[in-house]
Order: sequence, then structure tokens, then C-alpha cells
Amino acid sequence: MKLDLMGNNIGDAKVVLLLVLLVCSLCSGRVCAVDVHASIKNMLGNGNMMSIHCQSKDNDLGNQTVSDGSEFGWDFSPNVWGTTLFYCDLDWKNVSDFYFDAYAFARDSVRCKTLCSWLVSGEGMYGFNEGTGLWEFMYNWPS
Repeated sequence: MKLDLMGNNIGDAKVVLLLVLLVCSLCSGRVCAVDVHASIKNMLGNGNMMSIHCQSKDNDLGNQTVSDGSEFGWDFSPNVWGTTLFYCDLDWKNVSDFYFDAYAFARDSVRCKTLCSWLVSGEGMYGFNEGTGLWEFMYNWPS
């Protein structure tokens, strides 16, 4: 099939225009997203260490030990289907095997477009809302 964009073949031009519009709509819908930086900061205090293991379906970030006041972070791009999920298991002195979603596209594509930050504190976990510029209480520790 010969593609003629000079107007001699209107059908081919319509196909090209349709493809351009499709790519533009996907990108405006955040599918062609820039990288997201996720980080989890230990703010437990009193020198408490935490262990964390985060992964997605395709990426296992390994076991990490994070000292008080330090953080663990990684970069990724959400997938084209809008199903990106990074989940973590967290342990520290008072909590063991706490599972949470560090990034779930359905929840976080608006809350944290390029920066998905978490604070781990004695009372629970806070997530940063990039849109409002505020920290939101997201998870309680199990009792």
C-alpha cells in the first residue's frame, strides 16, 4: 500500500490523522507518562530501623534495611494499560509483615503524578499528595 499524504489518497491521510490523534489522546491521558519517583522514608524515631521489600509484577526491588531518618526510593514509568502496581511488605520493631500498595495507578496517577512519597511513623503511614502539597494519613498499623 502506497501512502500519499499530498491529498491524492484521502483514505491514507485519514488513517495517518487517526493514528496521530490516537497517540495524542493516549499521551494526554497519562499513558505516555514521565517517570515517577517513589520513596519511603523512615520517620519512626528513637533509632528504629525498618525492613522493606517492594516489587511489581515485573520488578523485584529486593529487601532493604532503612535506618531512622533515611529513605529508600526508585524510579519507574506507569504502563500503557494503567495497571501499574508496586506493593511492599514492611517490618519494624512494633509491626511485622505489614503489606501496602506503594503505587497503584488507579489511586496514585492523580495523587502523585511524578513524586510518590511515603513517611513511615509510629502512628502509621502518610502519603504526599502532589496536587494539594499536603501529607495525608493513609494507613494505620494493625492493632
